Amino acid sequence: MAISGKPGLFKFVSQGKNSMIVEDLETHQRTSAFATSKINALDDIAVYTDKEEIALRDVLRKVFDNEEGKEMVSPKSTPEELKTWFATVLPNYDRGRVYVSDIKKIIKWYHLLLKLDMLHFDEEEKTDNQDQPDKDKPVEKTEMKTKTGKAKPKAEDGGITKSKPKPKETGKKA
Repeated sequence: MAISGKPGLFKFVSQGKNSMIVEDLETHQRTSAFATSKINALDDIAVYTDKEEIALRDVLRKVFDNEEGKEMVSPKSTPEELKTWFATVLPNYDRGRVYVSDIKKIIKWYHLLLKLDMLHFDEEEKTDNQDQPDKDKPVEKTEMKTKTGKAKPKAEDGGITKSKPKPKETGKKA
């Protein structure tokens, strides 16, 4: 998972009273992620294209195939180099909604997952074909509680896709 304001990627360890305990994949240091933090599972992140959104897993698979499983362009390259490189990987990405900072995140995450040997697309395809999801079975969602005890809704989009701002409430409360 990715946590806004914190570099790197994390894995869920445990649920605390008002937070989640997560572990940095690279340093293995544990820390708390509070309900006020924006936490996104990598499975929930997608990249805008001209027609639809493509899951981050599929984008990382395209990067892996394009780079033949090796490291590629540096995230410190110029913005034009990054855009040109990303266009070779995903030619129809939406240039108006996918920013250079998003491309840098994808590159950093790819390098980290490659370094930790966590990119196993062949195994995913085999398990995806064998384990057909039961459409009638409900999907379990995890929610964090805020200080008031109310459940905080899970973010629908990842850090790459942008969500619409909430409209301001007008009128008085009863």
